[in-house]
Amino acid sequence: MEVALAYGKGRLHVELPEQNLAYVIHPPALPPLPNPAEQLRASLASPLQSEPLRELAGQSKRIVLVIADITRPVPYRTLLPVLLTELSVPPERLTILVATGLHRPNSPAELAEMLGDDVVQRYRIVNHNAHDPRQLRRVGTSSRGTEVFLNRLYLEADLRIAVGHIEPHFFAGFCGGPKFVMPGVAGAATIRANHGARNIDHPGARYGVLQGNPIHEEIREIALMAPPEFMVNVTLDREKRITGIFSGALLASYEAGVEFLRETAMVTVEEPVDIVITTNSGYPLDMNLYQTVKGVAVAEEILREPGTIIVASECSEGVGHGMFQKLLQESSSPQELLQKIRSVPFYGDDQWQVQILARILEKSTVFLYSDTLSPEEIRACHFRPTPGIAEAVQQALADHGPRARIGVVPDGPLTVPYLKERVKPTPKG
Repeated sequence: MEVALAYGKGRLHVELPEQNLAYVIHPPALPPLPNPAEQLRASLASPLQSEPLRELAGQSKRIVLVIADITRPVPYRTLLPVLLTELSVPPERLTILVATGLHRPNSPAELAEMLGDDVVQRYRIVNHNAHDPRQLRRVGTSSRGTEVFLNRLYLEADLRIAVGHIEPHFFAGFCGGPKFVMPGVAGAATIRANHGARNIDHPGARYGVLQGNPIHEEIREIALMAPPEFMVNVTLDREKRITGIFSGALLASYEAGVEFLRETAMVTVEEPVDIVITTNSGYPLDMNLYQTVKGVAVAEEILREPGTIIVASECSEGVGHGMFQKLLQESSSPQELLQKIRSVPFYGDDQWQVQILARILEKSTVFLYSDTLSPEEIRACHFRPTPGIAEAVQQALADHGPRARIGVVPDGPLTVPYLKERVKPTPKG
């Protein structure tokens, strides 16, 4: 049977042995919205638990519009023209703030790719810098004892708006909504505390879980200390087309989007499998190995351990995140990585991504297919390189036997499977 795996800006076509195939998990065939611009206008005029956006903007002198960075496939070229027209304010009253969290700043070329030349030329655009104390202001302390620092420009605005997408997230439950505040525009110390080793180790810190997830619960609490007054969340299909628009108050719009995804992006499977073939949903999420951990974590949900994960990820920008690469390469094994991370209050930025990857590598083999990274680079990060998906499947069948069962998740984190025997993750926070 042939399957098509999301890879970069295209797809990899792979032939798999039908006698071993347990299931192929595709995103549901949801119809994209026929006229997303028009439906966004209607959503902005009749939002959830909020005044219409135009009324909120009327008396605001300083408006901050928070957007995601280049690693998120948000269709801003469709959304922003409608939203900016609805705001109907002169450019000098509005600043676009890129919610980078701890990611690198976006380049002018990337901003033009995301937003279009007209928006880049007309509006002031600022990359959040979580490490720059001049950009930050202390807001308070969370109930878990985390000191909360947020972007000063964001805090000082008369009207805060955030626009992005929602999808399942591998340790925060779902992205979007409150995550635009924390980690999006939070200080590095705040992010590090929330993403600490104890929280990452918590059984509730996984895809689709909000209630009982300490990471999400604190993110939600921090976001409510200084919430955006208006939020636009969209959901996307495998072609990155809009399937739903949820606008209004922070939590109302987020929870409506999460409820939609719970029914459309969380898929029950009957049995675990010995081998999982997955991806990181193609470009832009598979730009680097750092983000690819999300696709690996999808496979963990349905893997019979010790098993084999085969992930296809282009990694056009390489390993990504210098500290992520450094942490992986300075340890000789996943066990050593986990010991280092768990032995101190804070080991290093990106330790959460390393910790989740090491947890999986400790129990299972992970093959990586990338035509950008060299075999040496892949091995240095504790993956096993493969010249192709078919070759990795052949090796995995040799390891697990001719009756081994294979599961395929062609679009990675866009659809998250979970075992029927587990309680279905709840969207409620």
